[in-house]
Amino acid sequence: MQYQTESWSCSYMPSSRGALGGDPLEHIERLASENAVVIFSISSCCMCHAVKRLFCGMGVNPTVYELDEDPKGKDMEKALMRLLGTSPAVPVVFIGGKLVGSMDRVMASHINGTLVPLLKEAGALWL
Repeated sequence: MQYQTESWSCSYMPSSRGALGGDPLEHIERLASENAVVIFSISSCCMCHAVKRLFCGMGVNPTVYELDEDPKGKDMEKALMRLLGTSPAVPVVFIGGKLVGSMDRVMASHINGTLVPLLKEAGALWL
C-alpha cells in the first residue's frame, strides 16, 4: 500500500522576532497586525492543522506562529486563553489584524459565507 505525502505551503514564523519584554497580549496584537492572516498554533494540534489546511486550500498564505516552538509561547497561549475565554486556546485566527476566533468561529464564518469577504477585505484573497 502506498501513501502519498501532502505538500502545501504556509508561512511559518518564529513568534519572538524580538524580545517579549512587555505584555504578551500586546505582543500578540502586534504580530496579528503585521500580516493579512495570522494563525497562532501548536504544531501537534489536529485542529490547528485543520485550520491551516483550510486557509492554504483556499489559496490563502497565512502566517503561522507555532507557540510550542517559541520560548515565550506558554505566556502567549495563556494570554490567548484569557482573550478567548476558552481552553484550549489554539488555533486562534486573526484576519486583517482583527480577531476572528478559534476553529469553531472560523468554520462558522466559512459556512455562512462571511469568511471569503473578510479575506478579500484584508487582501489575503483576490478571487
